[in-house]
Amino acid sequence: MVNLSISEVKFLVMRKRAFWVGFLLVCQIVFFSPWLTPTAWAFTDNQQLYSEAWRIVDRAYLDDTFNHQNWWLVRQNALKKPLKDREATYGAIRTMLESLDDPFTRFLTPEEYRSLKVNTSGELSGVGLQISVDSETGILEVVAPIAGSPADKAGIRSRDRILEIDGTLTSQLSLDEAAARMRGKAGTKVTLKIQAREGEIKSIPLVRDTISLNPVYAVLDKQPDGFPVGYIRLTQFSANAPSELKQAIAKLEDEGADAYILDLRNNPGGLLQAGIDIASLWLDRGTIVYTVNREGTMGSFEADGVVLTKDPLVVLVNQGTASASEILAGALQDRGRAKLVGERTFGKGLIQSLFDLFDGSGLAVTVAKYETPNHRDINKLGIEPDVEVPLELIENDHVVMVSDSQYQAALQLLNSDSVLTADAR
Repeated sequence: MVNLSISEVKFLVMRKRAFWVGFLLVCQIVFFSPWLTPTAWAFTDNQQLYSEAWRIVDRAYLDDTFNHQNWWLVRQNALKKPLKDREATYGAIRTMLESLDDPFTRFLTPEEYRSLKVNTSGELSGVGLQISVDSETGILEVVAPIAGSPADKAGIRSRDRILEIDGTLTSQLSLDEAAARMRGKAGTKVTLKIQAREGEIKSIPLVRDTISLNPVYAVLDKQPDGFPVGYIRLTQFSANAPSELKQAIAKLEDEGADAYILDLRNNPGGLLQAGIDIASLWLDRGTIVYTVNREGTMGSFEADGVVLTKDPLVVLVNQGTASASEILAGALQDRGRAKLVGERTFGKGLIQSLFDLFDGSGLAVTVAKYETPNHRDINKLGIEPDVEVPLELIENDHVVMVSDSQYQAALQLLNSDSVLTADAR
């Protein structure tokens, strides 16, 4: 047995404590080393931007499997690589979003983000096309031309495919890169290679112009053998669309309109809230649309009871009727407020929200899907009209003339007894 002095015992105790403290520190480093990646240290601005984009998708994206991948690992792997400048960071964010295989969830540079906001209120310069990427084929296609735009006047139609822009294959461009190449200063030229729905391929030279985004055109059509019909063409669900439509209905009511035709043909949609507000002008109560998020939680938007008219209503739709237009058309059809005339609609039943990033760029993220009041999921399916009438190629300036077969079918429907008013439930 070894006898130790008091000082020797104190020394050994101190060494033992030092050992345990050192051991615990080592264990912390070993056990928590996965967190001691750059995410636990001070981020660079570029790392912060990437992480901010990742968090937005992590919290909001509709598919909680993130296209069946480990979303945390996507972030970790990206942050292991140097993000030397802002362009490299933008590229990394795009790569991250592309892994979701969702053309509607996308990154927008500061310039693209500003342009997108302008596209929902105000005016822009370009060829006047609303475009999308077919989720199954990946091919860039036309949702709808803006009425009176260079593309519209050149005869480009909904569902036409855009193969090239000034000789560059659109398969090599993102949705926003393609849109940016078609925008430009009024008076400048751009050439699109278009494949029509019938399969014909041709190059179409266009001169860019200032595109007016006034979303409402209204006129009273005085039928010689019938009653006055208020014709309203709604081209886009922009921020000012509800107020302009409200004014148009009030004016037509003062002029003596006894029935209405609401033209949603080639209307590619826009702001969800604008669609809700416009539906409330025709519906005095009840559900307008259901939304379903990734948890399966169902929300709804209800009519607020401020209906402006109970006169009979027919809605014109075609293959270019998309998104918020389909929300409105589906609500009016399901609620028995209107009959639909025309063609099956586009079939975009997903909702995107815009998110600001701190450097002025932004994200468009698919956050929910929507269902009509009768719980119809129209994504990729569209809405079938009550009366199907093929669309003939006509000039937008002549939509209320005899040559418009869909308009004439709507007039016949209004003159029948089958059109319900807002009193019908």
